[in-house]
Amino acid sequence: MVKMIMHGCNGAMGHVITGLVKDMEGISIVAGIDLNTEATQGYPVFASLEDCDVEADVIVDFASAKAVDHLLDYCGAHQMPVVLCTTGLSEAQMEKVKETSRVTAVLRSANMSLGVNTLLKLLQDAAKVLAGAGFDIEIVEKHHNQKVDAPSGTALALADSINEAMGGQYHYKYDRSTERVKRDQKEIGISAVRGGSIVGEHEVIFAGKDEVVTFTHTAYSKAIFAKGALEAAMFLAGKPAGLYGMADVIEAAG
Repeated sequence: MVKMIMHGCNGAMGHVITGLVKDMEGISIVAGIDLNTEATQGYPVFASLEDCDVEADVIVDFASAKAVDHLLDYCGAHQMPVVLCTTGLSEAQMEKVKETSRVTAVLRSANMSLGVNTLLKLLQDAAKVLAGAGFDIEIVEKHHNQKVDAPSGTALALADSINEAMGGQYHYKYDRSTERVKRDQKEIGISAVRGGSIVGEHEVIFAGKDEVVTFTHTAYSKAIFAKGALEAAMFLAGKPAGLYGMADVIEAAG
């Protein structure tokens, strides 16, 4: 049985994961970390990792970007495996993720869903054919009105996957209102929409002459991210130091 600490347990995703884990075999939440220490989840909740005196095999993080530095410092010092699900990390924080992975197992993914991570692979094959034939590439992402970071980490991951397949020759365009120039063929446009309670929708558009090919992923519930995070936690527990991704989880399951 994998024993897990839920970092950000009283947040929206913390509640979803807590509800889901009750019906899963092979994993249990033994403690939670949250500034709100109200313990209504069936396990003890601590205000900080230092206060937590419960032994665990892995930490799953769905807190906030501002809490990531301390989390990584703690996991590195205690060689505690961590599934890092928080998005909107800075370049400095991304470098800290790499540094921490040298001393403990870190699994980071911009999106924990199985569907999105399958889409990442499909886009690489599509890009080699369509982008190579001169198709323009645009990404439109939509999320609820409470999401802080824009564009989403998933949108950037989709763009990175395409760019990797094309040898890194593309640059990203986030706002065309600042200049009046013709579209550069070697750019990937990324647009963010925020409104209502949209869980998450990502549309990748390959626009060519007289034809358009579109890939779309729609999340109807946060449960898909919670399920992926728990699968990742079971995969990561006991793994040696290193930087892992959802592709490793999918490969191990297959």
